[in-house]
Amino acid sequence: MDLLATKPLSRIAAESEGGAHSLKRTLGPASLVALGIGAIIGAGLFSLTGIAAAEHAGPAIALSFVLAAIGCALAGFCYSEFATMIPIAGSAYTYAYATMGEFIAWVIGWDLVLEYAVGAATVSISWSAYVVSLLHDIGINLPPYLVASPWQPVQLPSGELVHGLVNLPAVFIIVVISLLLMIGIKESANVNAAVVVIKVAVVLVFIGVGIWFVKGSNYTPFIPENTGKFGEFGWSGVLRAAGVIFFAYIGFDAVSTAAQEAKNPQKDMPIGILGSLAICTVLYVAFSLVMTGLAHYTEFKGAAAPVAVAIAYTPYQWLQPLVKLAIIAGFTSVILVMLLGQSRVFFSMSRDGLLPKIFSDIHPRYRTPWRSNLLFMVFVSLFSAFAPISMVGHMTSIGTLFAFVIVCAGILVLRRTQPDAPRPFRTPLVPVVPVLGIAVNAALMYGLGWENWMRLLVWLVIGLCIYFGYSRHHSLLRRDLEQARR
Repeated sequence: MDLLATKPLSRIAAESEGGAHSLKRTLGPASLVALGIGAIIGAGLFSLTGIAAAEHAGPAIALSFVLAAIGCALAGFCYSEFATMIPIAGSAYTYAYATMGEFIAWVIGWDLVLEYAVGAATVSISWSAYVVSLLHDIGINLPPYLVASPWQPVQLPSGELVHGLVNLPAVFIIVVISLLLMIGIKESANVNAAVVVIKVAVVLVFIGVGIWFVKGSNYTPFIPENTGKFGEFGWSGVLRAAGVIFFAYIGFDAVSTAAQEAKNPQKDMPIGILGSLAICTVLYVAFSLVMTGLAHYTEFKGAAAPVAVAIAYTPYQWLQPLVKLAIIAGFTSVILVMLLGQSRVFFSMSRDGLLPKIFSDIHPRYRTPWRSNLLFMVFVSLFSAFAPISMVGHMTSIGTLFAFVIVCAGILVLRRTQPDAPRPFRTPLVPVVPVLGIAVNAALMYGLGWENWMRLLVWLVIGLCIYFGYSRHHSLLRRDLEQARR
């Protein structure tokens, strides 16, 4: 059946080398780790930690970070095996195409739009709000009608809630990052590395300063008693909080989208994926322990800036603008990696004929999919400028978790169908690790609630309409299969 036809590994490998559609290999292990950290550490750490602690887990939010990290690590091992076997752009989409067939590959490719394009647009709007706030702190006030969507009210630093005409700062950052990506992956990676240094330094300063003012009494009880409702404290609260703060981990898989631009993907991709995940997990657990140790978790409920609540228990109020700067830096690198990942996924889908050729056109000088970057610059900018944003964080989380489940399942399939294929990196303890990866990530999806399942379903239905209306009829693999039958 054509819907389940898989793309041979030999064909995928051959397509990745040389020709007018090849990308430039310039990324080493340090750049890949920085790329992962750039995607992972965003404002989710500064905002979601307090919210999840206040509403779901209390001080046990640290355990929620560990649980979410376990789900990511299990998927990360599977991503690493695929990224070394299939070192080309496309990430989970390409892996699904090689193991489960074209139909599942399309579903994953379309699903990743939730993580990358929609995620970048959402983050750009938050970036805009923090930049407006920081400019206000130094006496620069932008016109209200130029910093908000007509349908998405924004609270100004003065406290006023306004509806604007267009969110220009959000459009500005999308345009700048898109142009940077068109110029080249090496230049983009250098900018990302600089931004990563800034935000990691601020996180370390917060931990290093705050640890001296932690009160042990704030950790009692470490796991607050459940209220009788699933997800409100107790162990179910730890699980629900893990699903909520999972948004703060989203991005490590974006490293795999740059496999075709890595100098030595067989060696460096596992370092980039698992290394960035390990570093961020340590920082997240330490950050959450210091935060809930400075202030009692109940004080974070309803707080617009939960980190500010914690900083108030230290004599170092100069941390406030530093944290704001780190949040802006975090947003910037997240937007960069999300737009990078989105263009590379559509690059691969276009090369397979499932999307128009424009998404895989390579610039003759810069060796980047510049037309794809240009199209997403326009699309995401329009979304950033005018679209109302609500519940997109959870929508992005469930879309990403779904991709993780498919990747873990793909390892099981490939080990059975192609057991002798070369594997520079092997997922340990198969089938235990991929099965646990499926179970943990599915549990995190369950913890997000039925509303987000419905949003995911609607999104996938839209994607299926596109697949059966266009992609299936233009599939190069399907065309080759039909010719082979004649």
